[in-house]
Amino acid sequence: MDVRRAGERYPGGDPAAGIESRHAFSFGSHYDPDNLRFGAMIACNEERLAPGAGFDEHPHSHTEIVTWVVEGELTHRDSAGHETKVRAGDVQRLSSAGGVRHVERNDGDRPLTFLQMWLAPREPGGDPAYEIVRGIADSTPYAVPEAAAMLHVRRLAAGERTAVPDGAYLYVHVVRGEVRLGGEELGAGDAARIADARDVDAVAVTRAELLLWEMA
Repeated sequence: MDVRRAGERYPGGDPAAGIESRHAFSFGSHYDPDNLRFGAMIACNEERLAPGAGFDEHPHSHTEIVTWVVEGELTHRDSAGHETKVRAGDVQRLSSAGGVRHVERNDGDRPLTFLQMWLAPREPGGDPAYEIVRGIADSTPYAVPEAAAMLHVRRLAAGERTAVPDGAYLYVHVVRGEVRLGGEELGAGDAARIADARDVDAVAVTRAELLLWEMA
């Protein structure tokens, strides 16, 4: 198990424009040849947008982009005609496939924090697709078959224990609260990468929310 702390993330974005980013993997101008991917995951970015701030229209291709809002409301628009508001508890996925352009903004009057995770598809190409699941439940895993990945959401009360899925690659991100994972204590923004996960569990030290990626 490889634990990466929130404070170890590489800073990015454009603070003067109200955009603060924290990257868990090699990203943009920050190139780290020893931290390019884990399983299918090639990016896990924590984004903070001030009211009125956002990312202007930009392209993506051959990437499965999954977004999880921590607080606030994200406005999404893309070149395929989708326009949605993404709120806490929703899972948004943009399958960029052969190519798509999109805009992401904070059109609200309070700060927005969201986590965006990029996964590499098993096969390149295809047609772009978009999906949003409102208020996903803990007991409902979210499948990204194009990347042979499954997202599990866990919301735990203090002292509650949950089993962690077995798998070749498991990526655990603590959205909020504190948890004990395989003997390690993790706080908000911390993540763990577990190879060949077997019989691992997580115990909430405080009320907590976790995102767990199970990857082949």
